[in-house]
Formats: sequence, C-alpha cells, structure tokens
Amino acid sequence: MRIVLWSLRILVFLLLFLFAIKNTDPVSIRFFLDSNWHAPLIIVVLAFFAGGALLGVLSLIGTVFTLRREVARLKRTVQQ
Repeated sequence: MRIVLWSLRILVFLLLFLFAIKNTDPVSIRFFLDSNWHAPLIIVVLAFFAGGALLGVLSLIGTVFTLRREVARLKRTVQQ
C-alpha cells in the first residue's frame, strides 16, 4: 500500500512539475491605480491558489474556536 501511495504522490508531483514547465510565459497582472505585476504564469497561478487556500483557512478559524470551546464545555459537563 505504501508503494502505491508513494507512486501516486510521485505521479502528481511530476504532472504538476510538467504543468509548471509548460506555463512559464510572462504575464502581466494589472491592479488598481495603474500598477502592474509581471511574472511567469505558473507563479501567478500558484500565488492565487495559495491566497485562496489561506482565505479558506482564515474563514474557518472562528468555527474551529467555537467548536473547541463547545467540546471543552461538554468535557467539563461530563466530568461533573
């Protein structure tokens, strides 16, 4: 099973690596007030993916802390 898992990981890594190699064309991202950002396409894609993942994690922080408080309250109730 470990061999299959590592084979799958290596395959995904190789596919992503080949995707990155094929997308090295420079692109320009235009922001407000005429500011530009010039970078390879794969850097832009990875930056926006990372930003989206970070926003997703930040949106769950409140829920996680609320659930942790509730679990702690329920543990105290069970102990009493």
